[in-house]
Amino acid sequence: MSHHLFLLSPSDTPLYSLTHQSTKPVPSVTSPLASNLPTWSTSAFAGTLTALSGASSATQHTTGGAVRVGGGQDRHVIQMIANAGLDVIEDVMRKENMMYLKSVDKFNEWTISAFITPGNMKFVLLHEGKNDDGIRQFFMDVWELYVKTMVNPFHTAHTRIRSSVFDNRVRASARKHL
Repeated sequence: MSHHLFLLSPSDTPLYSLTHQSTKPVPSVTSPLASNLPTWSTSAFAGTLTALSGASSATQHTTGGAVRVGGGQDRHVIQMIANAGLDVIEDVMRKENMMYLKSVDKFNEWTISAFITPGNMKFVLLHEGKNDDGIRQFFMDVWELYVKTMVNPFHTAHTRIRSSVFDNRVRASARKHL
């Protein structure tokens, strides 16, 4: 099961992203649209169509052999889903006065959870399974690490986070909670 974390500034500029592969098994989810896609397609858009349809895996056959495409793992599709969720996150932010917004949106097998800091930073997590307590704890750990990074006098606020210590600790928290 994979998780994709994005830290966004108040102006929705990406400051940090992480893709984490969990060792927990994921149930296979098939989409009715995915089963109707032709398997013989060698179009440049076949992987994107398959990923958008929610297929868990697809194989594109070429003269050189079979190549795995799509499957919801394409980086541009993951970013599109996260960006599409920002509008929903802002709507929920206006209605609820909470930091942890749980599951705010769903796109095929992907669920979007969000955490909003008092400084209006958005932590967006795309995930496939349901683990509300683990996700909440993960967001709390990431928030604590983010605050520690912002206190660092050598880091400028609302700029890309390049700290290897921050990255290693976020990855450790993901392994622990997700």
